Amino acid sequence: MPRLKMSVIAAMSLLLLALPIGAAIAEDTTEPAGERGEMLHYFKDAEKKLIDLADATPEAKYAWRPGKGVRSTGEVFMHVASANYGIPGFWGVKAPEGFDMETHEKSLTKKADVQKDLAASFTYMEQALAGMSDADLEKPAEFFGQKTTVGGGYLLLLSHCHEHLGQSIAYARMNGIVPPWTARQEAAAKAKAAEKKDGMK
Repeated sequence: MPRLKMSVIAAMSLLLLALPIGAAIAEDTTEPAGERGEMLHYFKDAEKKLIDLADATPEAKYAWRPGKGVRSTGEVFMHVASANYGIPGFWGVKAPEGFDMETHEKSLTKKADVQKDLAASFTYMEQALAGMSDADLEKPAEFFGQKTTVGGGYLLLLSHCHEHLGQSIAYARMNGIVPPWTARQEAAAKAKAAEKKDGMK
């Protein structure tokens, strides 16, 4: 197994170990079985959280950046979209008409446009992955001087999505934005505690 694929699998294994006890992968019959289904599950996890953050971030904060020369909030979302559209091209997946990986990241700045493009990029990339066979994942691929397989390429792309999800969470927190899924968990825990307290009266 190429070193790239092994390192990405190891990183994802550490991520799974960090999940709260009792967290489990819900069975989704719409996803293909095997490695493709597992990858799609975690792509969709990153997708939902990034889209939630993009929605929770005010328009005015899309231009915010933590320092000079660093990607803005909106550019991070667009960077993820650019990779979703462009990276699979290294193993033959045609990008949308007119897509230019060198310029796409800065091509949209308005919140609604960025949200739409981010969601579309995940749909585009996930459909291509779902349409592949297990044998396709074992085909050789090379990009940025690294030799791997198509499956290894998708694992790298998966790691990329979660890497920038983490960056987006940090950006949100620095701007006083609680990630929506965390807010929901905190609200549910608070409601449960209040319910328990009322039951003890």
